[in-house]
Amino acid sequence: MTHADAEATPGFKNFMTMDTFKKFFPAILLAALCIIFGSQRPLFFSVNNLMIILTQAVTVGTCALGLTFVILGGSIDLSIGSVVALSAVSCALVVPSQGLFAIAPAILTGMLCGAINGAVFSLGKVPSFIATMGGMVVFRGIVLIITKGRPIQIRDDFFLDVYASRSFGIPNSALITLIFVVFTLILLNRTPFGREVRAIGGGQRVAMLTGIKVTRIKLLMYVLAGGMYGVAGALQSARVMAATATMGEGLEMDVIAAVVVGGTPLTGGIGSIWGSILGTFLITILSNGMNMLGLSPYVQSIAKGIVLVAAVFLTIDRKKIGIIT
Repeated sequence: MTHADAEATPGFKNFMTMDTFKKFFPAILLAALCIIFGSQRPLFFSVNNLMIILTQAVTVGTCALGLTFVILGGSIDLSIGSVVALSAVSCALVVPSQGLFAIAPAILTGMLCGAINGAVFSLGKVPSFIATMGGMVVFRGIVLIITKGRPIQIRDDFFLDVYASRSFGIPNSALITLIFVVFTLILLNRTPFGREVRAIGGGQRVAMLTGIKVTRIKLLMYVLAGGMYGVAGALQSARVMAATATMGEGLEMDVIAAVVVGGTPLTGGIGSIWGSILGTFLITILSNGMNMLGLSPYVQSIAKGIVLVAAVFLTIDRKKIGIIT
């Protein structure tokens, strides 16, 4: 096909648009990573490694489900790792008495942290960046006070069997996360709450004029996100059989990257749960593949940072943020 023929072909012209590239960027990057890592390490495609990837994706993926609502609403949350750690501590502390049901206090702890973040942000009119940064420091401090820097071991076999073992060869933690994927899909796409979150992210002033209770929705989206972090904290504590003071450190970057790479721009308004799941696997596979190649953690941080910046560059709506400084 000549250049002239290509220009005359509507299908080719539409395929080559920047919008199309943005839409398929996560899938293209994921496929490229799989090809690169698979060609360098054939064991990358082994069933055992795929199950490892699935297990590793649980914490980031569950958190990404909650953060998707926050970013869709045009806000941000930097307290993810601290909330996960505090939720894991809550879970580990009550496992001896609650056993299997220790996940409930973890979820409630996460929701409480989310409510605090949401109240400071929506009621106190503090920018979400500052409000959640403060939450990140405060919640981590509470974790350090409770643990005194020492891990809290989990020795309940039934709890570990349910949350950390496998069914039909698939990690139970992944199956539990799948339940919350379905829940958040319905919540985002089939309920007024999901539509209101999108509306606020698309334009808060317009949303207010249409009668949406913006303050209440902002508070609820942080409570929802906190609940998802709580689930992640419980599942992570089951995975490592303990809750530690350093659990979740640096998790914020991976989760934000997963959501943004998945097509939810930081300016809010558009995005999807499936996109965040795709972004989760992209970030997880990136980490897994670099580990298999023996790259240092410092190089891995650089690579993740580049992916995040590239994703923001491609997805951000510059008309909504005016002049970028």
